[in-house]
Amino acid sequence: MGQMDQQIDVRALGKVAVLMGGSSTEREVSLMSGAGVLQALRARGVDAHAFDTAHTDLCELKQSGFARCFIALHGRHGEDGTVQGALELLGIPYTGPGVLASSIAMDKTMTKRIWRAEGLPTPDWRQVASGEETEQALAALGAPMIVKPAREGSTIGLTKVTEPAQCAHAYELASRYDPEVLCEQFIEGDETTCPILGEGAGAHALPVIRIVAPQGNYDYQHKYFTDDTQYHCPSGLPQAEEDAIQRLVVQAFRTLGCRGWARADIMVRASDRQPFLLEINTSPGMTGHSLVPMSARAAGISYEDLCLRLLASATLDTPPGAVGGTPA
Repeated sequence: MGQMDQQIDVRALGKVAVLMGGSSTEREVSLMSGAGVLQALRARGVDAHAFDTAHTDLCELKQSGFARCFIALHGRHGEDGTVQGALELLGIPYTGPGVLASSIAMDKTMTKRIWRAEGLPTPDWRQVASGEETEQALAALGAPMIVKPAREGSTIGLTKVTEPAQCAHAYELASRYDPEVLCEQFIEGDETTCPILGEGAGAHALPVIRIVAPQGNYDYQHKYFTDDTQYHCPSGLPQAEEDAIQRLVVQAFRTLGCRGWARADIMVRASDRQPFLLEINTSPGMTGHSLVPMSARAAGISYEDLCLRLLASATLDTPPGAVGGTPA
């Protein structure tokens, strides 16, 4: 791994914008991710600059001579294909999946439809439009059931429902963040996550992380702001299970057309040790609590080298020069 990083010509990367902050509900975490990435890239000699998309127009990227972008934005207008589309129009290469893969992965319902169509295991679900439909989903899926916005990250707006009386409030909370609300069968078992790097046939999984949260409650607070949650990497799972999870997340990554990097969340059902895909994050956190850097460290990749490798992989869906119609 280190050998590859030594071959990256830092000067050839040019002037780099680390896109951070933004306007989503995950702005605070994005600022922490961006600060870490910025420091790491500068430590490797990259001409990197902070760029808060909530305060500066993206057109400034072109005017200021930025050659590529490291996307450290999370949530809406960061990992949902919108900023990726703007960068495509500007012709500035960026890290992570392209427009289509980013927009699909942000929509958990659409992601699950594609995975299910491709035969990949994901918990049963219902899309609902009212508290009454949420109760109907509970009757169909069984308790406990997860109710969450279809297009939010970091467990924002999520409720674990165990009885019909909770359904109206769970729906109301989720619908504050998104008109599309997803009810998902709860899988009892080990909570795991696994990063993927690369593209196409070259995509590969990093070590699996097993997550043990207080009372099994891995919420926004426990993800980013407390030290109560335990992360096991190596996972401590049997090698066959670790291998199965890694194969599954690479399939999930390729099926959505992802490139660069992502991190998939998987539940391993206690009863039969079957892994189930929950979702895939196409702009994962890079904070001090974040999981991709933790997994990379277990594979012998430092935080700085990870950031440099991701930056070097920045690209466009349509390479420069490939755009153009037939001459009149």
